[in-house]
Amino acid sequence: MWAAHYDRANQPELRGGSAGPREDDAVEVFPRILKLDVGGLPVEWIDWREAVGLYFTDKIAWEAGSEKIRLRGGRCRETGDRSELAIDSIVAVRDRSHRFARGLVPTLSRRELYHRDGGICMYCGLHMNYRDMQIEHVVPRSTGGVHEWTNVVAACEPCNRHKDDRTPEAAGMKLLALPYEPNLAEWLILANRRILADQQAFLERLAPRRNRLT
Repeated sequence: MWAAHYDRANQPELRGGSAGPREDDAVEVFPRILKLDVGGLPVEWIDWREAVGLYFTDKIAWEAGSEKIRLRGGRCRETGDRSELAIDSIVAVRDRSHRFARGLVPTLSRRELYHRDGGICMYCGLHMNYRDMQIEHVVPRSTGGVHEWTNVVAACEPCNRHKDDRTPEAAGMKLLALPYEPNLAEWLILANRRILADQQAFLERLAPRRNRLT
């Protein structure tokens, strides 16, 4: 059985034993690992336990992160030494995924929309709490607008109510930024609330440069 220690300043250490945190807590406390294919394209987020399986089945082709999660296993009966394994924050596996190359569109959800628009109302610029955000269809669904990334923005309740069942032009309102459909790299950034600096920097290199200003 492994216990995890995140090798970074001011981070707690998780060990086995009844007095310590539960094993499941490690999945919540420690950052997820960014999994790449062997060509260096992003695939998905995995937890440290899945990463252990990749290391022990020799599926790690190379590593690219600057952060480490150190795992401590059992002790050797002969020497008393404790086994250790250091997992990188970014790992490439020995296969090739076509997820990024196929340009898969991430599923539109309230949480990812909130993060895409930075928690800001795209009409008045108000910073909102997640619970206060409303999903606003730029072209109203009643007039043929579709529920997809390029037709939805985050909005506060007063702006959403004022715009009502009209286009921004008809309501005399202007979008602060254009809605867009994130690619896989952008979605992986949005999907991880505990993303590390090296992981974000890696993914940002694969995200298109956008000018969202209207």
